[in-house]
Amino acid sequence: MRSSIEQLNTQGDEQRGAIASYVRSSERYFAMKSVVVSALLSGSVLLGACGDAANSSAEDANAGGPKISFVKDDASLKVDVLVDGKLFTSYRQPLSDSIYKPVLYPINAASGTEITRGYPLQPRDGERNDHRHQAGNWLTYGDVNGTDFWGNGSNGKRNANGGEIKPLSIGELTEGNGEGHMTTTSVWLDSTGKEVLDEKTVFYFIAKDSIRIIDRVATLTAKGEAVSFKDTKEGSFGLRVARQLELPSKEEVTLSDAQGNPTVVKAMNNDGVSGNYRSSEGVQGDAVWSTRAKWMDLYGNIGAENISVVICDHPKNLNYPTFWHARGYGLFSANPFGAKDFTKGKEELNFSLPAGGSLTLRYRIIISSGKHLTDAEINEYQSDFAAKY
Repeated sequence: MRSSIEQLNTQGDEQRGAIASYVRSSERYFAMKSVVVSALLSGSVLLGACGDAANSSAEDANAGGPKISFVKDDASLKVDVLVDGKLFTSYRQPLSDSIYKPVLYPINAASGTEITRGYPLQPRDGERNDHRHQAGNWLTYGDVNGTDFWGNGSNGKRNANGGEIKPLSIGELTEGNGEGHMTTTSVWLDSTGKEVLDEKTVFYFIAKDSIRIIDRVATLTAKGEAVSFKDTKEGSFGLRVARQLELPSKEEVTLSDAQGNPTVVKAMNNDGVSGNYRSSEGVQGDAVWSTRAKWMDLYGNIGAENISVVICDHPKNLNYPTFWHARGYGLFSANPFGAKDFTKGKEELNFSLPAGGSLTLRYRIIISSGKHLTDAEINEYQSDFAAKY
């Protein structure tokens, strides 16, 4: 009997041992499985997180467009404006015998193609050599308390009645993706050296894809006495374009400045010259001169590259929509002051600022590389500009 019981106990111990061994084996199996599953799940989360981080970094890198940066030369008050390290334009006073105001020069399209005339600063073959005072982009006027700020330097030297706009300082430079801005201060000096106007300007430089934009918001403040802007066509927010963007010239033209001095604009070889004006009101060609419009498009080709250069007026500007002092020989200018000349005496403005009074003028330049802008596209840029400042 005892032997049978011991045998049963032995068999029971063996069974319990087997069961315990099975349980321990199962626990190890499920523990290992849990670790593997956990690792796989963690890996998935990690991979997903890394993927999201990479995508986020790529989106952040591309957010807002290319990098706008500045290189400042304090000694000469010159600032280069760069887009992803490539020159867009430079703010400068060339200190030549022709230029007596700050200008943006040169101005390049997104492709790097220069859309401004080189003469007289860096002349190129085949360019016109008239109107030496018209270089790059500028803001001046031809009759401020009787002083000519527009035409000073037109004869290659300071005019007897010429005024100078003298830069005083470069203020804030704000870099960023897609947009950067720069503030400047200047003083307008009449022909005797007397201070007439203070100017504070903010430039906004915008880049996206094949579009480059310059927004200028300039505030003019009368100094110690009232300042008059007598009506004349010689103004105001101007741009002198490359020869290829001029309108093909058919004949020699003689033009007169504010003092009645004649300038002969010669007919030239039209090879490669393809420009044409089109206004927001549908007027085209040379007929745009003296008309009013919200914007003006100058489109053409430089080589095989389609180019559009647009200047937009702003609804808050004086005398909106502005008159256009836009000529076929490459002068492209918006002038809110010159009503009498543009209407042949039917309208007259003769704007003036009281002592200490201010006037703010806002303009936008749009440069499209590779395609000519449509009216609908320009209207979108115009609406954006109107809402922004």
